Amino acid sequence: MASVNSSRLRRSDSLFDVMFRRNIMPHKLFFLSTCLFLFAGSCFSDDDHEMEEFLKREFSLSKPYQGVGSLGSSHWELMGDAMVTTDQVRLTPDMQSRQGAVWSRIPCHLKDWEMQVHFKVHGQGKKNLNGDGLAIWYTKERMQKGPVFGNMDNFTGLGVFVDTYPNEEKHIERIFPYVIAMVGNGSISYDHERDGRPTELGGCNAMVRNLKHDTFLFIRYVRRRLTVMIDIDGQHEWRDCLDIPGVRLPLGYYFGASAITGDLSDNHDIISLKLYQLTVLRSKKEEEEEEQDVITIPSVENMELLRLVQSEEGMSGIAIFFTVLFSMLGCIFLIVIGMVVYSQWNESRRKRFY
Repeated sequence: MASVNSSRLRRSDSLFDVMFRRNIMPHKLFFLSTCLFLFAGSCFSDDDHEMEEFLKREFSLSKPYQGVGSLGSSHWELMGDAMVTTDQVRLTPDMQSRQGAVWSRIPCHLKDWEMQVHFKVHGQGKKNLNGDGLAIWYTKERMQKGPVFGNMDNFTGLGVFVDTYPNEEKHIERIFPYVIAMVGNGSISYDHERDGRPTELGGCNAMVRNLKHDTFLFIRYVRRRLTVMIDIDGQHEWRDCLDIPGVRLPLGYYFGASAITGDLSDNHDIISLKLYQLTVLRSKKEEEEEEQDVITIPSVENMELLRLVQSEEGMSGIAIFFTVLFSMLGCIFLIVIGMVVYSQWNESRRKRFY
C-alpha cells in the first residue's frame, strides 16, 4: 500500500505554486526557496509528529487465523454467525437476518494508534438490493449483539461504519455505500432510519461492493485527532475520508468488527485487522497536560459547530440558492431601514439649529 505521506508531498507542491505566483525578485527567490524548504521540512516533520509505528500482534488479526474463536487459545473471539475460513473471517454470509462479530479479548491502552482493515463486501444482490454493512469498533463494551451493524446501540466509544444500504429516502447528495464515523458516550443512539446522519462526525462515499481488487480502511488516532482514509480503487493510494480534531477516547477499550443483514444481505468479510502503535514525541508540558486531563467518557470537542457545518454542506442546491437569496434580501431591507432612520434623525438634528 502507498504511504500516507503522499498527501503531504502534494501539500508541499501547493506551497511552491503560491510562491511562484507572486512577483518575487530573482535575487530573493533563491533565498526564500531555501528558507521555505527548511520551514516546510520542519512543518512536515511536526505534522508527522516524528512518528514510528510498530505492529502490535496481540491486537491484530490475520491469516492463518490460528485458534480464532477457540476458548483461551486466541486473542480474538467470535460471536453470532461469524465463522473462520482459510481466506477470511466471515462476519455474515449472504443470507437474510444474520449478524456476526469478532472481538479482541484484550483491552488496548495505547495513546496513539493506527488500524488498517483489509475487508471485502460482496454478494448476489444488485445495486441498492444488498445490505446492511459492517463496522469497526473501539468501545468499552464487547460481545454485545444489537441493531447497529451487529453491535449494541448506545455504545461507548468509536464506531466506523461502512454502510451499504440507504434507509433514508431523501439522499440527494449522498451515494451509497458510504463510510461514516461516530463517537458514543453510552447514551447517544444511532439513528438507523436516517443512516446515522444526526450523530456522524463526517464521511465519504466508498464503492466497495463486488470489486475484484482489495479494499482497505485506514483509521488513525493521534493526539486526539481522528483520521479515516480508504483505499478502494486498486491504485494503492489512500483517499481522504474524514479528519476530525478534538476526539477524546479513553484508554482500555476493545477493538472489534461486526456486520448485519436484514431483508437484504451480503457477505461481509474481514481479511485482516492490523493495529500499529505510533510513537509520538511529546514535550514535557504536553505530557503533564495529558496526565492532568484524564479522559473517562468519550466525547468530541465543538460537536455542535461540527453539526452546523455538516447541515450546511448537506443542503441541496435549491436550498442554498433560496438561503442566499433571502439573506441578500434581508440585508438590503436592513440597509434601507437604516438609511431612512438616519435620514430622519439627520433632518431632525438640523431643525434644532433653526
